[in-house]
Amino acid sequence: AVCYRWPMYSVGTASEVSAWHVMPGMSGPEGQLHTHDYRLELVVESAQLRGKGWVCDLDVLDAALAEAVGRVADQDLEIIRPETAEAVTVEVFARWLHEVLADAVRRAGGEVLDVRVWESAVAFGGYRAPVA
Repeated sequence: AVCYRWPMYSVGTASEVSAWHVMPGMSGPEGQLHTHDYRLELVVESAQLRGKGWVCDLDVLDAALAEAVGRVADQDLEIIRPETAEAVTVEVFARWLHEVLADAVRRAGGEVLDVRVWESAVAFGGYRAPVA
């Protein structure tokens, strides 16, 4: 079990990206390769403020997110699908994004990274875990 320290400070950023995916075995549009305009939201948490009184440097966080977005922009998300997943759902996408960003977040001073991947205005999946 993961134990989180409380209270925690937080800071966040977001980006948008269009990418393709398919949900195997489903009928209709979801069962065919289709696009989503995803909104990627990051929240970084830390029990202590660092350096200049911040959780982490937002410029570092924004740069790491931009690099990750560049890897999947206008791509079929099959390129990030782990062997253990049948498809790239918003939950799988969020876990991938967490793994890609964890080192940068840790180096910037963050302790916990919470990722949400929105596939519409009302539907999202997420992944939250320590970066250490």
